[in-house]
Amino acid sequence: MKYLEDFQNPELAGGLLADIRATVTRPWALMEVCGGQTHTIIRHGIDQLLPKEVELIHGPGCPVCVTPLEVIDRALAIAARPGVVFCSFGDMLRVPGTDRDLFRVRGEGGDVRVVYSPLDALRIARENPDREVVFFGIGFETTAPPNAMAVVQAKKQGVRNFSMLVSHVRVPPAIEAIMNSPDCRVQGFLAAGHVCSVMGTAEYPVLAERHRVPIVVTGFEPLDILEGIRRTVRQLERGEHTVENAYARAVRPEGNPAALAVLEDVFEVTDRAWRGIGVIPRSGWQLSPRYREFDAEQRFDVAGIRTCEPEQCRAGEVLQGLLKPDQCEAFGTTCTPRTPLGATMVSSEGACAAYYLYRRLSTPGVPREASPVG
Repeated sequence: MKYLEDFQNPELAGGLLADIRATVTRPWALMEVCGGQTHTIIRHGIDQLLPKEVELIHGPGCPVCVTPLEVIDRALAIAARPGVVFCSFGDMLRVPGTDRDLFRVRGEGGDVRVVYSPLDALRIARENPDREVVFFGIGFETTAPPNAMAVVQAKKQGVRNFSMLVSHVRVPPAIEAIMNSPDCRVQGFLAAGHVCSVMGTAEYPVLAERHRVPIVVTGFEPLDILEGIRRTVRQLERGEHTVENAYARAVRPEGNPAALAVLEDVFEVTDRAWRGIGVIPRSGWQLSPRYREFDAEQRFDVAGIRTCEPEQCRAGEVLQGLLKPDQCEAFGTTCTPRTPLGATMVSSEGACAAYYLYRRLSTPGVPREASPVG
């Protein structure tokens, strides 16, 4: 298949669904570890088209959603300081901190700007040498290389008024944490294709073998998702637990060597807290000693900020796959995109946002007059 519409072909989708139905003989629970895949699943109703034996569990695949509350509060504290230009991707502006968000900071006079690349923030720093410019560097392995390259360029160009608030996380340790949970029901994983396009697949075989779960690297279009499910179910029915690459058009086993080289140069692996989940060992990155001068957390001395999650928000259970968004009492009522309790309701990859956008009218108790995202 050559064109995007080919990966949304209803006839081909019907064939894959028929194959899954013919293969499955018992219940299986699969987890997709990517918010983009979650939105594809909910938007196209894939979970509702599958045979009843196949359950899809939505995992912690949204980097905005897993950014800890204390990191959000550190961002808010930095953004509110005089003389600071705080740059972020747009999906972070509505993420609630303890008592406000970046939109509120901007409304109160803070210089908060939406950028489309970390290099935009670096350009702003060059153009404003009398101001401190901070870029909010979050995401999985996919956004880490360009963020790392911005730091490399800042050092090379001598841009000393540029820094980065880093909250990068890594997918394989999250899979390990999910499988080690006593409440885990996951029997197979759809791995995020864009993560593997950067990192390759070398970290997954040991996870598949240790936990005896198939892991299938999967793309993001409807046929990608269905093919990933088909391969995972086939392995489960055969009692197999290997790593398969169903996204070969973008993923090579060795990943992207140039991206891996810059990651190794700029970052070092560290323990990282995940919002609603807790600290996962070796699940994140921080700036390495040679680039530590660009660490906004150290430059602005905000490392000591500590917070507590609001009790009424159950996003942590959603992120762990223990709760579907529409099973939360606050979903669509006290928690909406305009009045979010957690990041999963406002992020473009959040599971709660996907359910609200595509499925809220079928959810009992959710007002039909509620407005969609945006």
